[in-house]
Amino acid sequence: MDEHIKHKMSLINTMLLEMASGNFHYRIQRSERNDAIEALIVTLNMLAEEIQDTIVHQGYANRDTANLDIVQMSFIVDNEGIIQMVNAQACKILSRDIEVIVGSSFESLLVETIQDKWKKIYQRINQKTMLDTVVDVTFKTNLNLMIPKTAYLTRFKDRTTKQAMTLITIVHNSNYQNKRQFDLIEKIRQDKDENELSLEKGPLGKIKPKVRLSFADIRKIRQARDLLINHPEYAFPPLKDFALQIGTNEFKLKYGFKELYGTTVHNFLMQERLRKAQMMVQYSDLSFKSIADMTGYKSLAHFSRSFKKQYGFSPSELRKNSSPKDQ
Repeated sequence: MDEHIKHKMSLINTMLLEMASGNFHYRIQRSERNDAIEALIVTLNMLAEEIQDTIVHQGYANRDTANLDIVQMSFIVDNEGIIQMVNAQACKILSRDIEVIVGSSFESLLVETIQDKWKKIYQRINQKTMLDTVVDVTFKTNLNLMIPKTAYLTRFKDRTTKQAMTLITIVHNSNYQNKRQFDLIEKIRQDKDENELSLEKGPLGKIKPKVRLSFADIRKIRQARDLLINHPEYAFPPLKDFALQIGTNEFKLKYGFKELYGTTVHNFLMQERLRKAQMMVQYSDLSFKSIADMTGYKSLAHFSRSFKKQYGFSPSELRKNSSPKDQ
């Protein structure tokens, strides 16, 4: 077996293990070869994309690889169905000038076969002051090309005129199924050193560092998450010391945890303690003091306050209503 195939098979094995653990944000870079291994890689990448599109798995939703929902076209339409506002991208897609679109009826932008359907739908919508709904439409361009889309309609009241208006939004969903674009993005990313720090301009022209997490960094952050889940009773040290324990630094731990899990280390620990406490209150006969100790609370009073703030009811109220004799 040549080195290329061995390398690719190793990557495939690693990615399958990650997917088996619930992690769907990794992809394998394509090569210029056209063989069975590359076909498998394409299939695996697309499978991961499809699963990620369907499931937002706890702890593995990474913003860099999540779906991109891009607003392509936006219109504001009055009660008579006349367009009062349109965005520049819609003019470009429909190949029409803004002066032509604004002031015309929305139905005039649609193919003739669904114009009557749109009229009936919009008549029903006009009977509502506040409404959110979805309608399938097909636009026609100035060159008579068809553009089938899903329109998201939101009824609202204009603060100035007090008249009800309709916001029509056309969203394009992209999950990187265009493999050439995806491969190009991946190639650019992988050509960079995985430990490189890139600079990103922030508000007011300030420069803020942005970490590029390596595979090893991600494993360490996942290790931190596992410790928080498996030992909620521990009095964890300050973040700086906790980061050193798992072999990283405080900045990477804070940044990476937020990127991978969408929350801070502290908030994650608090949520995990309460989640486990709720399960024990509901399904065990342990005393509340024991549950507080097992989930890292220093006092029963602190545990009760935190529990009620999170769930809206006290531990005793939950246990009373979960007791079989009361059901």
